[in-house]
Amino acid sequence: MTAHGVLRLADLDAEDALIRLLQRYRLRLGRVEDGAGIPGSFWGDEEAGLVGDRLYARSDTPLHSILHEACHYICMDAQRRVTLDTDAAGDYDEENAVCYLQTLLADELPGFGRERSLHDMDRWGYSFRLGSARGWFEKDAEDARQWLLREGLIDDRDRPLYRLRGDGERAA
Repeated sequence: MTAHGVLRLADLDAEDALIRLLQRYRLRLGRVEDGAGIPGSFWGDEEAGLVGDRLYARSDTPLHSILHEACHYICMDAQRRVTLDTDAAGDYDEENAVCYLQTLLADELPGFGRERSLHDMDRWGYSFRLGSARGWFEKDAEDARQWLLREGLIDDRDRPLYRLRGDGERAA
């Protein structure tokens, strides 16, 4: 753990679990050398980046940032995925859905999980009306959940369906 006290890619015991998760959504992990700029990073610094179907990260990239950018890719429509370079765009509802889905997907990374993801979102500075990522997720995120259900990205038990928005089929 480094700045902000959040878990980083280097802290992940099973990077292969992350690679498999990304592959289920037809995303590829592009590892960037320490100290180098991260292609497609909207926020710069150590934050993950997106260019096409490649998610870029360094060893110091926060896991929540990697999941957040992956979920942008999952939640955007096919037309935006084709031209994706740095700015995932999207609207308020989609952004909330991204945050909800990244929380669900955190459970698929050994040593990370939902609890740590919510903690790290708070440490990074995500802001929610109820004052914390946990408060939002548990008490104020029904609209985000409904968005994901409507788009066919999760089931009614909050299980990811490993589809990309607009696909109509399982991604893998």
